Amino acid sequence: MCTGACSKFVAIPLYVLVLVSVVCNILLFFPDFDTKYAQDDGETTPRLTAEVKYMGGVIGGGIMALIPAIHIHLTGTKTCCANRCGMFLSIGFAAAGVAGGVYSLAVAALGLANGPTCLGVSPSNPLPHWGTPFANRYCGSYLTDQSQWALCFEPKDVVQFNLALFSTLLVAAGLQIILCSIQMVNGLFGCICGTCSGKEVRPHSSAPCGGRGNGRRMKFCLKRSNSQPVLCQQ
Repeated sequence: MCTGACSKFVAIPLYVLVLVSVVCNILLFFPDFDTKYAQDDGETTPRLTAEVKYMGGVIGGGIMALIPAIHIHLTGTKTCCANRCGMFLSIGFAAAGVAGGVYSLAVAALGLANGPTCLGVSPSNPLPHWGTPFANRYCGSYLTDQSQWALCFEPKDVVQFNLALFSTLLVAAGLQIILCSIQMVNGLFGCICGTCSGKEVRPHSSAPCGGRGNGRRMKFCLKRSNSQPVLCQQ
């Protein structure tokens, strides 16, 4: 596989992962698919999980991955970027994509570790209140103990909601890091060896054994039917 084709292979999945990351991050602002929690959220009235507002899926997995994806895609097409210079620049863009993926992955992992913000109870306060009841717990992770999920009363099924979306963000960020790392290697080879996206098949011509036979110039032609070189007369 040439470096140009490899760039297309990297860029197209990146577009999909960017879309997934942005959609997941936006959905996290609406637990139970209700807008009232985003409207009521404030410093003294927490209603949304703090990690959601870090915008890992929009900034890291979205913008910081979309710009590299566009440039990487251009290096795999017949444009001004499909050359050694474009492949060299793609290394830097891919590195930015890796940084964005790391940021999105870190935010998603932190969101999973701390758990959602919800109306519930905690060992330190048995009265219902808004907070993060699963953060800094020493009696086992809520991820493996579903009986603890009942500590959250509102929004409905917020634990499952956050778990599904943050897990998707985590996987998407991991794939973005892998793809951008592949492009960094591919860009290095493309910078050294060049791309093959602009190469075309051309017929080879030559004059056999002196160039002329019986006063007629001979040349090799490419026969389209079976791609075998044959002698033609001119």
